Amino acid sequence: MSLTHEVFVNLHGNQKNMSEYSSLRRTFAIISHPDAGKTTLTEKLLFSGGAIHLAGTVKARGETRRARSDWMKIEQERGISVTSSVMSFRHKGLLFNLLDTPGHEDFSEDTYRTLTAVDSAVMVVDAARGIETQTRKLIEVCRLRDIPIITFVNKVDREGNDPFETLDQIHDELQLEICPLVWPIGMGNLFAGCYDFKTNEFTTTNNKSGIFDTTIQTNGPTDEKLDKIVDKNVLARARDNMELAVAGYAEFRPDLYREGHMTPVIFGSALRNFGILNLLSTISDFAPEPRQLLTDTRVVSPCEDKVSGFVFKVQANMDKNHRDRIAFLRLCSGRFKRGMKLFQVRTRKDILVHSPIMFMAKDREIAEKASAGDVIGIPNHGSIRVGDTFTEGEEMRFMGVPAFAPEILRRVHVIDTNRIKQLRQALQDLSEEGLIQVFKPDIGTSWLVGVIGQLQLDVVMDRAKNEYKVKVTFENTSYQTARWIRSEDKNVLDRFISINRSSIMADRDGDPVFMCKGLWELKYKEEANTQITFFKTKELN
Repeated sequence: MSLTHEVFVNLHGNQKNMSEYSSLRRTFAIISHPDAGKTTLTEKLLFSGGAIHLAGTVKARGETRRARSDWMKIEQERGISVTSSVMSFRHKGLLFNLLDTPGHEDFSEDTYRTLTAVDSAVMVVDAARGIETQTRKLIEVCRLRDIPIITFVNKVDREGNDPFETLDQIHDELQLEICPLVWPIGMGNLFAGCYDFKTNEFTTTNNKSGIFDTTIQTNGPTDEKLDKIVDKNVLARARDNMELAVAGYAEFRPDLYREGHMTPVIFGSALRNFGILNLLSTISDFAPEPRQLLTDTRVVSPCEDKVSGFVFKVQANMDKNHRDRIAFLRLCSGRFKRGMKLFQVRTRKDILVHSPIMFMAKDREIAEKASAGDVIGIPNHGSIRVGDTFTEGEEMRFMGVPAFAPEILRRVHVIDTNRIKQLRQALQDLSEEGLIQVFKPDIGTSWLVGVIGQLQLDVVMDRAKNEYKVKVTFENTSYQTARWIRSEDKNVLDRFISINRSSIMADRDGDPVFMCKGLWELKYKEEANTQITFFKTKELN
């Protein structure tokens, strides 16, 4: 029996109302700074949930199995995640939709948009490095959207900071109440296992590899069973620390966690399987079910009968042999069935969804049914964009799917001019995925590519070469940044565009964009044109 079919037999076998369907979902993202161990944690969650039979590693050697969620060639070669992956698996009678996000700051746009599609997040923190720059940015996005956060402090089997130092940093820098749920006994070479305050279980290992394989039930941290297993000096210090942790930090309150004010903290090691089951149980027991979401006309409840959802990601060429193009649709309400017609609000057209997909990283299978909280893929040939809203006929648009002003602008140069058609297709596909932004000049034919970071340009070059068979390079421009421009007075806007025609370009939707040679020019234009608003972000819908 296939994963999807088994899931839906178990979750849809009985007659239930929509609130009961949605309560069986946990849709969450994993966020972190690069190299904190996010992809390894993702693999172990999938393995523990039974979705895969062999967990991969990010930096595999020889024939060692590579990470399942990193499916692009550049991801496998560099050992990094540069695109969001969607994976579904089942655990404790629940359907989990796990969205793995890029950790690298150059792909922050993809991560921000992915966070619009989840109900909670798991923040991965390196025990040695603590809170890092990219983590702070992602947490700010979570806080703006009131997304509750569970913290997983990874790599405690290596030498790292004192646990209290890590907890205090989370509290001070992220302004979150702290509640440790799982505590490390020893760290680095002295690491002996992890203690669960909630269940009084001690997880340890009896094998040479040091991978978790033993659970011991205790009556508390002072139980004599621990004395027979753990070095006395390590245990004595751990007992003192656990006593301080219980007394010094707040008791866990699910309501504060769901409101985004408290983060439960689990210490563990993704590589050696410590803390994985504790994390899964915490998500199962406390993470919120699908939530209400805002549109431009009203608030949508997951319990509604009518299907609605929005596209937060488009991915081309996940299977390059089929030149496919998949739109990732977060279902916000209703119960979707294969073969339904959905109304695409932007184009005002009905689309027949005859082959919806559920994902397990690169692997996929047909989804017969799906409910609020699920993420399904809709194959298409360029008709669906990031930000599109789908309904059963109602005209509304889900809010909060952003585009950001690029920080790097480059002209595209194709090596072989006979491949111009392929270049245009590549730029169109990659821009509608959200990987890059493409700007068409009002005067001339030289298009500009806008990105957040240099690594995005490397990915564009790599994908253009491998997926579209076209070699490109990028040339510097005099422009430093861009701003979308709007005015309540159309004549004022038209006059500004006419005067600054050489610096005006159009984005993928045809909206005017002002190209700035620097922040000094932007400030001057803003002060001289008070009836025009210069936007750093744009709502995609």
